[in-house]
Amino acid sequence: MPGKRPLKVIPNAKRERKAITLDVKLEVLRRFEVGEKLSQIAKALDLAVSTVATIRDNKEKIKLSSQIATPLRASRLTRHRSAVMETMERLLRVWLEDQSQRNMPLSVAMIQEKAKSLFDDLQRAQGESSQKETFSASKGWFVRFKERHCLPHFKMNCTASSNKDTYLEVLKSIIEEGEYTPQQVFNVDEIGLYWKRMPEGTFISVEEKAQPGFKSSKDRLMLLLGGNAAGDFKLKPLSVYHSENPRALKGYSKPNLPVIWRSNKKAWATRSIFHEWFTYFFCPAVEKYCAKNNLSNKALLILDSAPCHPVNLNDLSDHVRVEYLHDSTADSIQPMGQGVASTFKAHYLRRTFEHMLEATDGEDTATIREFWRNYNILDAVDNIAIAWEALRPATMNSVWKKIWPQCVQFQNFSQTDNIAQLQKNIMTLAKTLAFEELVEADVDQLLQSHEDALSNEELMQLEQEPAGEEESEDTQPVLRQLTTGELSAALSHFEAGLQILTSSSPNDEWKLKVSRAISGAINCYRELYNEKKRRSKQLS
Repeated sequence: MPGKRPLKVIPNAKRERKAITLDVKLEVLRRFEVGEKLSQIAKALDLAVSTVATIRDNKEKIKLSSQIATPLRASRLTRHRSAVMETMERLLRVWLEDQSQRNMPLSVAMIQEKAKSLFDDLQRAQGESSQKETFSASKGWFVRFKERHCLPHFKMNCTASSNKDTYLEVLKSIIEEGEYTPQQVFNVDEIGLYWKRMPEGTFISVEEKAQPGFKSSKDRLMLLLGGNAAGDFKLKPLSVYHSENPRALKGYSKPNLPVIWRSNKKAWATRSIFHEWFTYFFCPAVEKYCAKNNLSNKALLILDSAPCHPVNLNDLSDHVRVEYLHDSTADSIQPMGQGVASTFKAHYLRRTFEHMLEATDGEDTATIREFWRNYNILDAVDNIAIAWEALRPATMNSVWKKIWPQCVQFQNFSQTDNIAQLQKNIMTLAKTLAFEELVEADVDQLLQSHEDALSNEELMQLEQEPAGEEESEDTQPVLRQLTTGELSAALSHFEAGLQILTSSSPNDEWKLKVSRAISGAINCYRELYNEKKRRSKQLS
């Protein structure tokens, strides 16, 4: 029509959606784990802040997707893969991560061999099928497997480094330039511990193997152990367990445990866990120790290059310098790997036997069986603390011989003799506990087994947890508390007992020694009682 303006064609302004691949999502989650902020991640990866937040909120779903054997960049699945193949690759990834966590060297041939054995065991477990699938773990499969799972760099087998002496010279110059004393140089390392495993020759181990279902001897936790080169300061152990709220810890305050309690589904240390440990536990502990010993607040922390050790630790503290051992030299010179871990495990087994003997008096096998059925993760934590406390300064100092021989004061101390004596003590306790079939080789094999790679059976059972072990996340545990009345009654009993002993004591030296010991031991409860009375008066 004349005079009427033509209609304006408006182009389609619909915003084009940007596809986010699985590997990008995993990179977002990795950056969150090492402590990057939401806005920093969005800027670095050219993503909207809301997109990054959504990926963070769907963390579990994304990680579950990453375990499925599908190419990370694929838009759709074009080839059917058998359940056995998918399960094998998922468990192989777990095995690779476990090897990497323990800083173990790998080769393509080792990975191919493990994949083939896993595939065969899984296929055998499913029984004969009409069309049996074959798998040769070829190099082509390995290339595709790496792409599907976006594998990180793994430490590959190599010969001993010829630069070991050069590296030690560099480390020596760092210590001299920083003017660090042996009290200010630290090393820590992660170890695995099967906390409820008995030696092969005991009837407990034999009977457990005959039982179906979950084997408690497969249950393990990770410990981070370490201390200074002087040997006079051991750090509080960090424990990583697969359950955050085990039933045995119901009613207990985790900060008051003798270990730092953290959890991870596979009982591994992660970068975020290590980052938190370094910031909130290691640095304050060093500062407190230095103040107590009139030392300047500074320290040198020596680490291996395990994947769980963040590379940005030097940015987190003005007082602690972190140096990383070269992959080729770490296994041969790292102090905590030169006898501390093996000695601790021997102490833990001895303490477990002592605990069993204290609870049963070695009466009969039925009583011992009942004790072991009820032995739980809280008992293990207490025994871990006692075993760690039992390590002598000579043990902690002598393991620095390879990396810093000038700081070793206990030159004549022998780790081998020390462990041999502990094994003899264990054998003596075993005989008292009616473990007549146990031989020293069984004890030695158990101590070595803590460092074994995960077997195919353990990989298949890793995701199975003991029934009823986990407490509900929704229920907040009620912490155990001593009332003012209970404290008053207990202190009165102690005072009455002391009165009887001291009034009729035949020896004045005994009287003084016992009075001081008991008064010092219960002083913490007396302070708690006085604090509760003060609060009660304030409320009134």
